[in-house]
Amino acid sequence: MTAIDFHKLAKAELHCHLDGSLSLETIRHLADIAKIELPKDDAELKHHVTAPATCESLLDYLEAFDYIRPLLQTKEALTIAAYDVAKQAALENVIYIEVRFAPELSMDKGLTVAETIDAVCQGLRQAQEEFGIVAKALVCGMRQSNQDLTARILNEANKVEDSDFVGFDFAGDEHHYGPKAIKPLIEQVQSYNRPMTFHAGECGCPAFLAESIAMGIKRNGHATILAQEPELLEEFVKNGVTGELCLTSNLQTKAAVTVADFPYLKMKAAGANITINTDNRTVSDTNLTKEYELYHKHFDSSVQDFYAHNKTAIEASFASDEEKEELLEKLAKAYS
Repeated sequence: MTAIDFHKLAKAELHCHLDGSLSLETIRHLADIAKIELPKDDAELKHHVTAPATCESLLDYLEAFDYIRPLLQTKEALTIAAYDVAKQAALENVIYIEVRFAPELSMDKGLTVAETIDAVCQGLRQAQEEFGIVAKALVCGMRQSNQDLTARILNEANKVEDSDFVGFDFAGDEHHYGPKAIKPLIEQVQSYNRPMTFHAGECGCPAFLAESIAMGIKRNGHATILAQEPELLEEFVKNGVTGELCLTSNLQTKAAVTVADFPYLKMKAAGANITINTDNRTVSDTNLTKEYELYHKHFDSSVQDFYAHNKTAIEASFASDEEKEELLEKLAKAYS
Protein backbone atom coordinates (compact mmCIF):
# COMPACT_ATOMS: atom_id res chain seq x y z
CA MET A 1 0.00 0.00 0.00
CA THR A 2 1.38 3.40 -0.96
CA ALA A 3 1.82 5.83 1.92
CA ILE A 4 -0.30 8.97 1.59
CA ASP A 5 1.56 12.29 1.35
CA PHE A 6 -0.92 14.25 3.49
CA HIS A 7 0.98 17.51 3.07
CA LYS A 8 0.75 17.29 -0.72
CA LEU A 9 -3.05 16.78 -0.82
CA ALA A 10 -5.07 19.80 -1.94
CA LYS A 11 -7.25 21.01 0.93
CA ALA A 12 -10.05 23.43 1.81
CA GLU A 13 -10.83 24.76 5.28
CA LEU A 14 -14.01 26.43 6.55
CA HIS A 15 -13.37 26.70 10.30
CA CYS A 16 -10.23 28.57 11.31
CA HIS A 17 -10.05 31.33 13.93
CA LEU A 18 -7.62 34.15 13.21
CA ASP A 19 -6.56 34.85 16.80
CA GLY A 20 -6.05 31.16 17.56
CA SER A 21 -3.87 30.49 14.52
CA LEU A 22 -0.97 32.97 14.54
CA SER A 23 2.52 31.54 14.08
CA LEU A 24 4.98 32.13 16.96
CA GLU A 25 7.08 34.26 14.60
CA THR A 26 4.10 36.54 13.89
CA ILE A 27 3.12 36.68 17.57
CA ARG A 28 6.66 37.95 18.32
CA HIS A 29 6.49 40.44 15.43
CA LEU A 30 3.13 41.82 16.63
CA ALA A 31 4.40 42.03 20.22
CA ASP A 32 7.40 44.09 19.03
CA ILE A 33 5.06 46.47 17.20
CA ALA A 34 2.75 46.74 20.24
CA LYS A 35 5.77 47.06 22.58
CA ILE A 36 4.54 44.13 24.64
CA GLU A 37 7.13 41.93 26.30
CA LEU A 38 6.93 38.20 25.66
CA PRO A 39 8.89 35.27 27.12
CA LYS A 40 12.26 35.01 25.31
CA ASP A 41 12.04 31.24 25.12
CA ASP A 42 9.86 29.83 22.32
CA ALA A 43 8.84 26.82 24.41
CA GLU A 44 7.57 29.12 27.16
CA LEU A 45 5.75 31.36 24.66
CA LYS A 46 4.18 28.28 23.07
CA HIS A 47 3.02 27.17 26.52
CA HIS A 48 1.08 30.45 26.90
CA VAL A 49 -0.58 30.41 23.46
CA THR A 50 -1.30 26.68 23.16
CA ALA A 51 -4.05 25.02 25.16
CA PRO A 52 -3.16 21.90 27.17
CA ALA A 53 -3.72 18.55 25.43
CA THR A 54 -6.72 18.10 27.71
CA CYS A 55 -8.50 21.11 29.18
CA GLU A 56 -11.02 21.12 31.98
CA SER A 57 -13.58 22.67 29.62
CA LEU A 58 -14.11 24.84 26.55
CA LEU A 59 -13.69 27.97 28.73
CA ASP A 60 -10.34 26.64 29.93
CA TYR A 61 -9.31 26.22 26.26
CA LEU A 62 -10.40 29.79 25.46
CA GLU A 63 -7.94 31.22 28.03
CA ALA A 64 -5.07 30.89 25.53
CA PHE A 65 -6.74 33.61 23.43
CA ASP A 66 -6.38 36.26 26.15
CA TYR A 67 -2.66 36.34 25.45
CA ILE A 68 -3.23 37.36 21.81
CA ARG A 69 -5.94 40.01 22.19
CA PRO A 70 -3.61 42.96 23.05
CA LEU A 71 -1.54 42.20 19.93
CA LEU A 72 -4.46 42.67 17.51
CA GLN A 73 -5.50 46.27 18.21
CA THR A 74 -4.28 48.07 15.07
CA LYS A 75 -5.06 47.79 11.36
CA GLU A 76 -1.42 46.93 10.67
CA ALA A 77 -1.51 44.08 13.19
CA LEU A 78 -4.73 42.61 11.78
CA THR A 79 -3.35 42.73 8.23
CA ILE A 80 -0.12 41.00 9.30
CA ALA A 81 -2.12 38.38 11.24
CA ALA A 82 -4.52 37.58 8.39
CA TYR A 83 -1.65 37.32 5.91
CA ASP A 84 0.19 34.97 8.29
CA VAL A 85 -2.74 32.56 8.71
CA ALA A 86 -3.53 32.42 4.98
CA LYS A 87 0.18 31.93 4.22
CA GLN A 88 0.45 29.02 6.68
CA ALA A 89 -2.54 27.42 4.97
CA ALA A 90 -1.20 27.99 1.46
CA LEU A 91 2.13 26.39 2.40
CA GLU A 92 0.34 23.13 3.23
CA ASN A 93 -1.59 23.15 -0.06
CA VAL A 94 -4.84 24.66 1.18
CA ILE A 95 -6.50 26.11 -1.92
CA TYR A 96 -9.42 27.72 -0.06
CA ILE A 97 -9.75 29.00 3.50
CA GLU A 98 -12.28 31.00 5.49
CA VAL A 99 -10.66 32.85 8.39
CA ARG A 100 -13.06 34.01 11.10
CA PHE A 101 -12.51 36.76 13.64
CA ALA A 102 -14.48 38.91 16.09
CA PRO A 103 -14.13 42.68 15.45
CA GLU A 104 -15.10 43.27 19.09
CA LEU A 105 -11.82 41.73 20.26
CA SER A 106 -9.79 44.25 18.22
CA MET A 107 -11.71 47.41 19.21
CA ASP A 108 -10.01 48.06 22.59
CA LYS A 109 -7.92 50.94 21.21
CA GLY A 110 -10.57 52.63 19.08
CA LEU A 111 -10.65 50.74 15.78
CA THR A 112 -14.05 50.74 14.09
CA VAL A 113 -15.77 47.55 12.92
CA ALA A 114 -15.20 48.51 9.28
CA GLU A 115 -11.49 49.15 9.92
CA THR A 116 -11.02 45.69 11.43
CA ILE A 117 -12.73 44.01 8.46
CA ASP A 118 -10.80 46.07 5.90
CA ALA A 119 -7.51 45.25 7.63
CA VAL A 120 -8.19 41.50 7.75
CA CYS A 121 -9.33 41.42 4.11
CA GLN A 122 -6.20 43.31 3.09
CA GLY A 123 -3.98 40.67 4.71
CA LEU A 124 -5.94 37.86 3.09
CA ARG A 125 -5.64 39.55 -0.30
CA GLN A 126 -1.87 39.88 0.07
CA ALA A 127 -1.65 36.14 0.68
CA GLN A 128 -3.97 35.44 -2.27
CA GLU A 129 -1.76 37.49 -4.58
CA GLU A 130 1.43 35.90 -3.29
CA PHE A 131 0.40 32.24 -2.95
CA GLY A 132 -2.68 31.75 -5.15
CA ILE A 133 -4.84 30.62 -2.23
CA VAL A 134 -8.45 31.88 -2.14
CA ALA A 135 -8.93 33.35 1.35
CA LYS A 136 -12.13 34.87 2.76
CA ALA A 137 -13.12 36.52 6.05
CA LEU A 138 -16.04 35.70 8.35
CA VAL A 139 -17.15 38.06 11.12
CA CYS A 140 -17.99 36.52 14.51
CA GLY A 141 -20.40 37.94 17.03
CA MET A 142 -19.40 36.98 20.59
CA ARG A 143 -22.38 35.26 22.18
CA GLN A 144 -21.47 36.17 25.80
CA SER A 145 -21.08 39.91 25.04
CA ASN A 146 -23.61 42.66 25.64
CA GLN A 147 -26.29 42.07 23.00
CA ASP A 148 -26.70 45.75 22.16
CA LEU A 149 -22.97 45.97 21.45
CA THR A 150 -23.07 42.81 19.32
CA ALA A 151 -26.12 44.08 17.40
CA ARG A 152 -24.26 47.31 16.62
CA ILE A 153 -21.12 45.42 15.53
CA LEU A 154 -23.13 43.14 13.23
CA ASN A 155 -24.97 46.12 11.77
CA GLU A 156 -21.70 47.99 11.09
CA ALA A 157 -20.17 44.85 9.58
CA ASN A 158 -23.10 44.39 7.23
CA LYS A 159 -22.44 47.84 5.75
CA VAL A 160 -18.98 46.76 4.62
CA GLU A 161 -18.86 45.88 0.94
CA ASP A 162 -15.81 43.76 0.26
CA SER A 163 -15.88 40.62 -1.86
CA ASP A 164 -13.48 38.94 0.58
CA PHE A 165 -15.79 39.42 3.58
CA VAL A 166 -18.31 36.69 2.93
CA GLY A 167 -20.34 35.83 6.02
CA PHE A 168 -21.06 35.67 9.74
CA ASP A 169 -20.63 33.34 12.70
CA PHE A 170 -21.34 33.32 16.44
CA ALA A 171 -18.51 32.13 18.68
CA GLY A 172 -17.61 32.13 22.37
CA ASP A 173 -19.41 30.64 25.37
CA GLU A 174 -21.93 28.20 23.87
CA HIS A 175 -22.73 26.54 27.20
CA HIS A 176 -24.34 29.63 28.75
CA TYR A 177 -25.55 31.26 25.51
CA GLY A 178 -27.34 28.78 23.27
CA PRO A 179 -29.23 29.79 20.11
CA LYS A 180 -32.41 30.79 21.97
CA ALA A 181 -30.44 33.15 24.23
CA ILE A 182 -29.16 35.07 21.19
CA LYS A 183 -32.12 34.50 18.87
CA PRO A 184 -32.63 38.23 18.09
CA LEU A 185 -28.98 38.46 16.96
CA ILE A 186 -29.27 35.36 14.78
CA GLU A 187 -32.43 36.76 13.18
CA GLN A 188 -30.66 40.09 12.66
CA VAL A 189 -27.90 38.36 10.67
CA GLN A 190 -30.43 36.26 8.74
CA SER A 191 -32.20 39.46 7.68
CA TYR A 192 -29.00 40.59 5.90
CA ASN A 193 -29.23 37.77 3.36
CA ARG A 194 -25.56 37.04 3.89
CA PRO A 195 -24.46 33.49 4.62
CA MET A 196 -23.83 32.41 8.19
CA THR A 197 -22.37 29.50 10.10
CA PHE A 198 -22.85 28.80 13.79
CA HIS A 199 -20.96 27.12 16.64
CA ALA A 200 -23.24 24.46 18.17
CA GLY A 201 -22.96 20.96 19.58
CA GLU A 202 -19.53 21.52 21.12
CA CYS A 203 -20.60 21.65 24.78
CA GLY A 204 -22.71 18.51 25.11
CA CYS A 205 -26.06 20.24 24.53
CA PRO A 206 -28.11 18.52 21.79
CA ALA A 207 -30.88 21.11 22.14
CA PHE A 208 -28.52 23.85 20.92
CA LEU A 209 -27.73 22.02 17.68
CA ALA A 210 -31.42 21.16 17.23
CA GLU A 211 -32.34 24.85 17.68
CA SER A 212 -29.66 25.89 15.19
CA ILE A 213 -31.07 23.46 12.58
CA ALA A 214 -34.64 24.63 13.32
CA MET A 215 -33.52 28.22 12.70
CA GLY A 216 -32.45 27.19 9.19
CA ILE A 217 -28.68 27.51 9.71
CA LYS A 218 -26.99 25.36 7.07
CA ARG A 219 -23.43 25.22 8.40
CA ASN A 220 -22.46 24.12 11.85
CA GLY A 221 -19.18 24.52 13.72
CA HIS A 222 -18.20 21.31 15.56
CA ALA A 223 -21.51 19.32 15.75
CA THR A 224 -19.67 17.01 18.18
CA ILE A 225 -22.87 16.01 19.98
CA LEU A 226 -24.03 14.09 16.89
CA ALA A 227 -21.93 11.11 18.05
CA GLN A 228 -24.50 10.53 20.82
CA GLU A 229 -27.70 11.63 19.05
CA PRO A 230 -28.88 9.39 16.16
CA GLU A 231 -32.21 11.20 15.72
CA LEU A 232 -30.53 14.60 15.65
CA LEU A 233 -28.02 13.24 13.13
CA GLU A 234 -30.94 12.16 10.95
CA GLU A 235 -32.35 15.70 11.18
CA PHE A 236 -28.91 17.15 10.38
CA VAL A 237 -28.67 15.04 7.21
CA LYS A 238 -32.30 15.64 6.19
CA ASN A 239 -31.75 19.42 6.38
CA GLY A 240 -28.53 19.28 4.33
CA VAL A 241 -26.45 20.91 7.07
CA THR A 242 -22.67 20.84 6.67
CA GLY A 243 -20.55 19.97 9.71
CA GLU A 244 -17.26 21.78 10.31
CA LEU A 245 -15.43 19.06 12.28
CA CYS A 246 -12.40 19.89 14.47
CA LEU A 247 -10.90 16.70 15.90
CA THR A 248 -7.83 17.88 17.85
CA SER A 249 -9.69 20.84 19.32
CA ASN A 250 -12.63 18.65 20.42
CA LEU A 251 -10.30 16.22 22.18
CA GLN A 252 -8.60 19.12 23.98
CA THR A 253 -11.84 20.69 25.20
CA LYS A 254 -13.31 17.28 26.06
CA ALA A 255 -16.21 17.97 23.68
CA ALA A 256 -15.14 14.47 22.62
CA VAL A 257 -13.57 12.72 25.61
CA THR A 258 -12.01 10.06 23.37
CA VAL A 259 -11.75 9.49 19.62
CA ALA A 260 -14.72 7.09 19.97
CA ASP A 261 -16.87 10.06 21.11
CA PHE A 262 -16.09 12.01 17.92
CA PRO A 263 -18.99 11.96 15.40
CA TYR A 264 -17.03 11.47 12.16
CA LEU A 265 -17.73 7.78 11.47
CA LYS A 266 -21.40 8.02 12.41
CA MET A 267 -21.82 11.13 10.27
CA LYS A 268 -20.05 9.44 7.37
CA ALA A 269 -22.25 6.33 7.65
CA ALA A 270 -25.35 8.56 7.70
CA GLY A 271 -24.27 10.43 4.56
CA ALA A 272 -23.80 13.78 6.35
CA ASN A 273 -21.90 16.67 4.79
CA ILE A 274 -18.47 16.60 6.47
CA THR A 275 -15.53 19.01 6.35
CA ILE A 276 -12.18 18.72 8.18
CA ASN A 277 -10.83 21.78 9.99
CA THR A 278 -8.15 22.97 12.41
CA ASP A 279 -10.30 25.37 14.50
CA ASN A 280 -7.15 27.02 15.91
CA ARG A 281 -3.81 26.15 14.41
CA THR A 282 -1.75 27.53 17.30
CA VAL A 283 -4.02 27.07 20.30
CA SER A 284 -4.53 23.43 19.22
CA ASP A 285 -0.95 23.05 17.90
CA THR A 286 -2.21 21.59 14.64
CA ASN A 287 -2.62 22.15 10.91
CA LEU A 288 -4.70 20.41 8.25
CA THR A 289 -1.87 18.02 7.35
CA LYS A 290 -1.79 16.79 10.98
CA GLU A 291 -5.59 16.54 11.06
CA TYR A 292 -5.62 14.41 7.89
CA GLU A 293 -2.98 12.12 9.41
CA LEU A 294 -5.20 11.69 12.49
CA TYR A 295 -8.31 10.92 10.42
CA HIS A 296 -6.34 8.33 8.47
CA LYS A 297 -4.91 6.81 11.66
CA HIS A 298 -8.13 6.72 13.71
CA PHE A 299 -10.82 6.36 11.03
CA ASP A 300 -8.91 4.88 8.10
CA SER A 301 -9.92 7.87 5.93
CA SER A 302 -8.70 7.43 2.36
CA VAL A 303 -7.56 9.85 -0.33
CA GLN A 304 -11.05 9.51 -1.83
CA ASP A 305 -12.57 10.48 1.53
CA PHE A 306 -10.36 13.56 1.69
CA TYR A 307 -11.38 14.49 -1.86
CA ALA A 308 -15.07 14.11 -0.91
CA HIS A 309 -14.71 16.21 2.26
CA ASN A 310 -12.84 18.96 0.42
CA LYS A 311 -15.44 18.96 -2.35
CA THR A 312 -18.11 19.34 0.35
CA ALA A 313 -16.13 22.22 1.91
CA ILE A 314 -15.93 24.14 -1.35
CA GLU A 315 -19.60 23.52 -2.16
CA ALA A 316 -20.65 24.69 1.33
CA SER A 317 -18.23 27.62 1.33
CA PHE A 318 -19.28 31.25 1.16
CA ALA A 319 -17.18 31.92 -1.95
CA SER A 320 -18.90 33.18 -5.10
CA ASP A 321 -20.34 30.65 -7.57
CA GLU A 322 -17.60 31.53 -10.04
CA GLU A 323 -14.88 30.97 -7.42
CA LYS A 324 -16.45 27.68 -6.37
CA GLU A 325 -16.48 26.45 -9.95
CA GLU A 326 -12.77 27.25 -10.39
CA LEU A 327 -11.88 25.72 -7.01
CA LEU A 328 -13.82 22.51 -7.71
CA GLU A 329 -12.01 22.18 -11.02
CA LYS A 330 -8.65 22.74 -9.33
CA LEU A 331 -9.53 20.19 -6.63
CA ALA A 332 -10.65 17.53 -9.13
CA LYS A 333 -7.42 17.99 -11.08
CA ALA A 334 -5.31 17.70 -7.92
CA TYR A 335 -6.98 14.40 -6.95
CA SER A 336 -7.19 12.86 -10.42
